[in-house]
Amino acid sequence: MVRTRTTTGKAAVHATAIAAVAALTLSACGGGSAAGSGEAAPVATDRDIELSLVWWGDDDRAARYEEAVKLFEEKHPNIDVQTQFQAWDDYWTARTTEAAGQTLPDVLQMDLAYIHQYASNNQLLDLSSQVGVNLETGGYDETLLGSGSVDGGQFGIPTSTNTLGMFYHQDLLDELGVEPPAEGLTWDEYDAWIREVSEAGADHDPQVYGGTDYTGALWLFIQWLLQQGKTAFAEDGTPAFEKADLVAWIERSQPLRDDKLFFPVERAKQVEPMTAMQVGQAATEITWDNMLAGYAAGAGTENLGILPVPTGADGSQQFWKPSMLLSSSANTDEPDAAAALIDFLVNDPEVGKIFGTSKGVPAVPAQKDAMELAEGSIDSKIVTYEDEVADRVTAETPLPAEGYGVVEAEFKRLGEELAYGNIDAQEFADQWFQSAEANLGGE
Repeated sequence: MVRTRTTTGKAAVHATAIAAVAALTLSACGGGSAAGSGEAAPVATDRDIELSLVWWGDDDRAARYEEAVKLFEEKHPNIDVQTQFQAWDDYWTARTTEAAGQTLPDVLQMDLAYIHQYASNNQLLDLSSQVGVNLETGGYDETLLGSGSVDGGQFGIPTSTNTLGMFYHQDLLDELGVEPPAEGLTWDEYDAWIREVSEAGADHDPQVYGGTDYTGALWLFIQWLLQQGKTAFAEDGTPAFEKADLVAWIERSQPLRDDKLFFPVERAKQVEPMTAMQVGQAATEITWDNMLAGYAAGAGTENLGILPVPTGADGSQQFWKPSMLLSSSANTDEPDAAAALIDFLVNDPEVGKIFGTSKGVPAVPAQKDAMELAEGSIDSKIVTYEDEVADRVTAETPLPAEGYGVVEAEFKRLGEELAYGNIDAQEFADQWFQSAEANLGGE
């Protein structure tokens, strides 16, 4: 989706997808020299500069970005920032096309799943030389900042932190007369709870399910593996687990699929990009904690709660993950201005107020401290949740290997095929390992 903004004295953003791509091409692709080859210099103030900024997300996130960009342009009156956003899948399709043509935007939202792929293919700007000039990183935890590092270069700057959590829809549960899941329940106990709620919601109009089929989420499988004392990837980027582990993950929730107690995949496709909880038809979903604001906006209620993910046999073993990063194109004509925009978005306290926890808990103390946390608000719930689960976060962040984005998408696709009943657990594992063999590790 393209956002059209009107700013006095500045060009408006084109209002169609085709025009937006053209604008990205003009602003991100220059005269052929590598932008990152020169030394960083303070961003120019004596000439007009045009930057492109893109992100994935919904209307709520877009409104926050637009407000932040307006502030940046007020502080840098010679810089015009053209903006664009898309849903997750469409976002990466567009970036793949741009990367092939060396026309990536000047500044783009980046995910841990893709940063190795883009950096290793020389498509991202190494921001190392900008540090201390147009970009400040002194407020960062070194481990978190390291999540944006590839082969010694700094190709992404984390915006915030998050961890996995279980959301529950209190209004729906009140209607059904069912208590929320208990904190610390096991995966088997969670499945039993889903069964109870789905059976209680069978006659509700519309029908309510205990939860969605979590099997096709690769990050949740990685979380489960950690709880079994196993890691996802070896040092060479190849899977460090066996097919039998994946089969066990799939088969453990098969009874719920057999009895049609998960939110139906057919319905899930119909309501996209909304989720089952957002349309009032699922009582729980497991996802990243920063998504709570978007879920509340979609569901039309802030009466949502958040609990830790189900535990394994030996405890929770959760992990922190940068909710997203900001990167710049290796082909940008304006590396100094791009770095200044990234710096503003990750460090400015006013931006911290604007976004709150909608992208996760801000990574930099100046932004976290600037948030206005009203008691009972979504922001307050997320910050409180992360404080409460901090002692559970004992695992290192499982940094994805190059090619992770491809195999994550394949995992999701196979999860849908499984939900439709087109494949079984062994076929899921066989096909995913074929994708992993083709896309992960090696030269």
